Amino acid sequence: MVEQSGIGDGSDKAQMPIRKLCEKIALYLRMIKFSHSVFALPFALTSAFIAAGGLPAKRTLFWIVVAMVSARTTAMGLNRIIDWRIDSANPRTASREIPAGRIKVWESALFVVAAMSVFVLSAYMLNPLCFRLTGVAIFFLFIYSFTKRFTWASHFVLGITISAAPVGAWIAVTGVFDPRILFLGFSVVFWLAGFDILYAFQDLEFDKGHGLYSIPARFGVAGSLWISRACHLLTWVLLLLTGISFGMTLLFYIGVVVTALLLLYEHSLVRPGDLRKLNKAFFDMNGYISITIFLFTAASYVL
Repeated sequence: MVEQSGIGDGSDKAQMPIRKLCEKIALYLRMIKFSHSVFALPFALTSAFIAAGGLPAKRTLFWIVVAMVSARTTAMGLNRIIDWRIDSANPRTASREIPAGRIKVWESALFVVAAMSVFVLSAYMLNPLCFRLTGVAIFFLFIYSFTKRFTWASHFVLGITISAAPVGAWIAVTGVFDPRILFLGFSVVFWLAGFDILYAFQDLEFDKGHGLYSIPARFGVAGSLWISRACHLLTWVLLLLTGISFGMTLLFYIGVVVTALLLLYEHSLVRPGDLRKLNKAFFDMNGYISITIFLFTAASYVL
């Protein structure tokens, strides 16, 4: 019995480093909300399919995904570092990894440098124009976190940052810029701004009390809901214009109609005085929307 216990203890000790590594990886993935990559990645893939007229080359597709994930990781890591003092003061975010002390600021900085390096490498592996534009992309990834300190238009700055997904994917496939892809790019700007406005309702009182800027803090819940609805109406119109400009098939337009229904349902979940379903509107519906656009776009080429 003693020997068996010793063997068990030795096995546990051998597994400790692996367990700690897995826990650390899980911490970093939670810090950057890795699961939220589903929001923007499908738009990049949508653009890649349109640019290629179907399934892009496997190598290109691989590096687009790597670029998207590493860019988003860089952005979230920078946001957590830049905002950690604000997050510490906010009861909703005080339990995040850096304010709670589970990840140190310098560890996060190394993590961001690593992610940014992968992003630059992926752009280099795609084509020269992608590589030359990395500086512009990194500027927006960095500057977004500061905008809430001086303008309520921060939601739109975030939208512009994320719109690099479809625009960058187009350039990754074709090696050149085409103004037509801006229809899809701007649809992402307004889609992202529209749901980020809803997300900001959670911090309405905190933002007001700490001198932070947001559309809800500036225009209140009722006014912000109308601004969010206007943004998502523009999203839908721009998706239609995307289809028209690229001569998309009927399946794409069916996807646009489904997207409209999902946007309507999203806004039915959030009303002035009733924000109980805010997380469902934010997390579930926006994932469904981006995936819907991609699936119907891909199907329009595959079928």
